[in-house]
Amino acid sequence: MKSIIFDAGPVISLTTNSLLWLLGPLGKTFEGAFYITKAVKKELVDTPICGKKFKFEALQVMGLISDDILQVIHNDQILAKTNHLLEIANTIFKARGNWIKLVHYAEIEVIAAALFLNAGCIVIDERTTRSLIETPEKLKRHLEKKLHTAIQVNEKNLAEFQKQVRGIEVIRSVELVTIAFELGLLNHYLVDKDDKLVLNPKKTLLESVLWGMKLNGCAVSEREIDKILHIEGF
Repeated sequence: MKSIIFDAGPVISLTTNSLLWLLGPLGKTFEGAFYITKAVKKELVDTPICGKKFKFEALQVMGLISDDILQVIHNDQILAKTNHLLEIANTIFKARGNWIKLVHYAEIEVIAAALFLNAGCIVIDERTTRSLIETPEKLKRHLEKKLHTAIQVNEKNLAEFQKQVRGIEVIRSVELVTIAFELGLLNHYLVDKDDKLVLNPKKTLLESVLWGMKLNGCAVSEREIDKILHIEGF
């Protein structure tokens, strides 16, 4: 069965924009399974449900898990692969003699689960992990600019990490809501075309959800949002 693995960030972005319900119809269209890992579930449910902040969001995610729209996956093979990849990823770049901790456990567990399930796609809003997978050289330049120092690269570990993640596609919550827009899943949010406050209802709808994702944690630039709008004909 086809599968997609979600990091916590995109689920949070959808939830805080009242769009978590999209995962149900998107899953039916995808005709596959949506997964989260044990560490991601801890971020989304286990920790917030015990506090006051984000408790309601946790309840919404729990509902999707109960309905099998989101399935939780965890086993010893994923655990071992996560620890292996985490050690490699966090010993790729060095600044001033110290290894840079680039990624966190939950993000790498998403990758490990994708490898275990032979999933072709993961959903991650965080910029660093995506850059490490897709454009490590660009990430190196970004780190040098941010830290104002030269970055040393462990070429062996970088090559090993790239070998492990080869073939995994990374998408973000902005891509998910764009797909939902294309499928017409958001049409009930369209205002009347005669409403003088909204001159282009479809463009306004797509622009609003894209900016909603950006402002709630998705690493997407204004230029990228404009590009998506252009591709969609606006």
